[in-house]
Amino acid sequence: MQSSTHQDRAASTSWIHAVLLLQPMEKLRQIGEVMGSLRGLMVFQEEIRINRSQCVLLVDALNLAFEVITDEIKHTLSFDERLTPKWKALEHPLQELHRICRDAEEYLRQCMEPRSWWIAALTLGHSADCVELHLHSLLWCVPVVLEAVEAAGEIAGRDQDSMHRRRVAVSKKYEKEWLDPALFQHQYGRQHLVNRHLCGRMDAARREDRWALLDMIAEKKASAKTTVLSKQELRLADLVAGSKEKLFPSRVMVASKDYQVKRRLGSGSHYKEVQWMGESFAVRHFFGDIEPLVPEILKLAALAHPNVLPLFCAFSDDERKECFLLTELMQRTLCSHIKESCGPRRRAPFPLPVVVDVMLQIARGMEYLHRRGICHGNLNPSTILVRTRGSSPDGYLSVKISGVGLSTVKNLKTSTAQGATINPCIWFAPEVLLEQEQASGERSRNTEKADVYSFAMVCFELLTGKVPFEDGHLQGDKMSRNIQAGERPLFPFPTPRYLVGLTKRCWHADPSQRPGFSAICRVLRYIRRFLLLNPDHGAPEAPNPPLDYFDLEVALSRRFPAWAAAEAATPVPQVPFQMFAYRVMEKERTCVSMKERSSESGSDGASMCGDESVFGGGGMAEDTFAVPMPAASLKPPLQFGASDVGKKPPGKKTVSRKAGRGPSKILSHLSL
Repeated sequence: MQSSTHQDRAASTSWIHAVLLLQPMEKLRQIGEVMGSLRGLMVFQEEIRINRSQCVLLVDALNLAFEVITDEIKHTLSFDERLTPKWKALEHPLQELHRICRDAEEYLRQCMEPRSWWIAALTLGHSADCVELHLHSLLWCVPVVLEAVEAAGEIAGRDQDSMHRRRVAVSKKYEKEWLDPALFQHQYGRQHLVNRHLCGRMDAARREDRWALLDMIAEKKASAKTTVLSKQELRLADLVAGSKEKLFPSRVMVASKDYQVKRRLGSGSHYKEVQWMGESFAVRHFFGDIEPLVPEILKLAALAHPNVLPLFCAFSDDERKECFLLTELMQRTLCSHIKESCGPRRRAPFPLPVVVDVMLQIARGMEYLHRRGICHGNLNPSTILVRTRGSSPDGYLSVKISGVGLSTVKNLKTSTAQGATINPCIWFAPEVLLEQEQASGERSRNTEKADVYSFAMVCFELLTGKVPFEDGHLQGDKMSRNIQAGERPLFPFPTPRYLVGLTKRCWHADPSQRPGFSAICRVLRYIRRFLLLNPDHGAPEAPNPPLDYFDLEVALSRRFPAWAAAEAATPVPQVPFQMFAYRVMEKERTCVSMKERSSESGSDGASMCGDESVFGGGGMAEDTFAVPMPAASLKPPLQFGASDVGKKPPGKKTVSRKAGRGPSKILSHLSL
């Protein structure tokens, strides 16, 4: 009997082990299932009436990604080893890719099967989600999946010679000679979905869809003589066509038969949930002199980013001096979501990958606003809205920044979800608090670096589940003075040090030492890559990145001056190259560190790393900064143009290559 029990346990353990090992293959099958669904939908692509060009572009990019990844798996890994730990590295990257594919399918269905064409035209016709959300996620994820395949390929099979050749091939891929955007696009553009054809389509698809939408509205209005269009439909046609150019009479919405106020949102009276044309929206309702606000309202209406709350349309009544701003309805504020997730013990609210994803979404929204010349000035968990993603049972959120602009009508006394006891000064940068004191409490001038400080405080609450300074004894003026003197909240011990370091850089006392949001986004993307490739981040002895990624950012910003430009923002097609550049730099610096350790021990263990540094010199470890240096203090950056690639650095030996295979040969071809 006892022997039978042991056998049952062994069989159960073996079955569980087999199921766990099957997961990478199962995830690949699930991705293929979604791709089959997308291909089935695209049989009727001519029926897509909203954002057709963007939908076709998205499906084409997904098809190419699936083709590239499956080809790489087929030629790198062994099918017979799919149930062994050798495939384990693919599990989490493929799971992330599966989530991205499901989100893309949901977007396609929204454009293809809207409940109301007019609502879809109003809410999706100006959206940038195709490129800025779905393609951004895809272009970020594909390099991580390919890297996981490369890692699995280094231990695939039993032939030591084949394994060695694969390792050499991977090391050649990440050589410094490829650190040029034109070279990268030529050599790896198709593999990373950024060849010239796809990049051109990314740039043009949204404009094409906007023109097609306006043409469709013009046709509907022109056919009004022969077809029956109600007065409401004619008003909606004008509304959809001109929602970003002017304010419309409030009666277009309020006097509609299907307009209904459902409830008030938050503790103030400015925000309401309404139902209109069968859809739920949030409306910001306020009174005052509207005319001076019109330019700012139209500026906000022109914003289009997946991480900024969209303003679909604005309505006004000049006689009653009231204004209605129609926006997307989200579930709750980040503030209330953290409170609900933490519970009474105030533990960390989310899994670490979800936290980093939320941080990246906030940073991307702020990067977009700063690129448009807009500073927030009041970034905190109560002005960040969230909604659970329908296709993500693992807790991932959709994040949108609200509270942008219209400072003259902001309800500054609205309490947060944690209660009115929270001192608002905890979110403000020291220089902002000082300016408020000197201006006798008047609202200070917003700056980009002050927003970065506020972002750091939001990150602290995300990572710890605690409101900054909530454990402290200082309140009121004392808290403000201590913040100006350099006091910051303390992280609990388990918080990953690489995220602690990033947060501390962002709340640096000197604004010039704080990074910009473009740099923050690049670092957070690479941290997300690290978490996908190292899924044991929740373990007590979880691994840390081998290097400080902000040191890589500083060094690469010196090589590529456009990265460090104050107004720089990352176009989506540049994301794969930036990920690649980080990988090249990380590999090079790790090799330098290995060489130094091996030279101290008298061994030669770093022979695979090569003999050259990314910057043509050997002192890379000296280029590490505790805090990024101000741009003015940096030496002139090394220009890395096409004419310089492949040249022999003085005093260095070059590695011989076969004719036609090296980067210099490719550059000769590109220059023809």
